Amino acid sequence: MIVTMIVTITNLGQHQLILMANAGANNTPQLTEVNWLPKNHSWRESKSSAKLKKHYKLCDDDFSFIDKNELSHQDATQSLLLAAIAQLDEYTDGKRDSFDLSLDISLGTQFQQQVWRALQDINHGETISYATLAQRVGNPKSFRAVANANGKNPFSIIIPCHRVIASDGKLGGYTGGLDKKAYLLTLEGVGCQF
Repeated sequence: MIVTMIVTITNLGQHQLILMANAGANNTPQLTEVNWLPKNHSWRESKSSAKLKKHYKLCDDDFSFIDKNELSHQDATQSLLLAAIAQLDEYTDGKRDSFDLSLDISLGTQFQQQVWRALQDINHGETISYATLAQRVGNPKSFRAVANANGKNPFSIIIPCHRVIASDGKLGGYTGGLDKKAYLLTLEGVGCQF
């Protein structure tokens, strides 16, 4: 059985994030989701919950909520969550440009995983278009499929899909909301067009 631990943090511009991690089949902890949680939503309403249940063959009882103040470095999975929180804090304080966290991207299709890996090559403070990203994954005409894969990214901020914008320089879309995309790009020193 894989137990997923969940923590909600609110220090990213007063926006809530949900973090999920599991010990995995070989007892090596990995993050399974880092995503925006709309205000007044429970952690049980995460956009990935149903997919995680199906993918890992879990039921509701396999999910446990742990407040960030109750996390312990004694437990490897909780220690990973603490590392994720610390790295996100460093990012928002302008002290970190990239993340060094173990991610389980197996929830995505092969194409989605390919796009998510390519997203990690976009430097802090840089933006590229969906068309450029499609070229980088070897499918220059698949910019719509690339945009769709971006929208399914289960690791907001950690896998920086916010750095992909429309070809005309406008923000394009973002599943967390354009206000959050603009916030992240501004944090990285990128001017935004709405």
